[in-house]
Amino acid sequence: MERIAFHLEIVDGQRDAYREEHQNVPDALEEAYLESDAGIETYSVFERDGHVFGYLELEDPDVIKEIMEESDAQADWDEVMDGILEPDDGDIWMDEVYRMK
Repeated sequence: MERIAFHLEIVDGQRDAYREEHQNVPDALEEAYLESDAGIETYSVFERDGHVFGYLELEDPDVIKEIMEESDAQADWDEVMDGILEPDDGDIWMDEVYRMK
């Protein structure tokens, strides 16, 4: 099982919009993740003070990264998030620096 994480930032003044949109994540997006060969066990998103931290436990990180870059469901979600999230340079993935065993 692999563990990966990402970080995003919310545009100033859009925190409520970000949280509201996550009350109704589209079924198509969840299905794209769950029906993939990524083998997702856990996918959580956390937010505080405009910083978003996503955490996944899954079998194949490359598959989920591909879905996030190429799926129509993700593209639709990205349109919803446009103007809510700060633009990123595509390098949102974080390095794991410690794991307590």
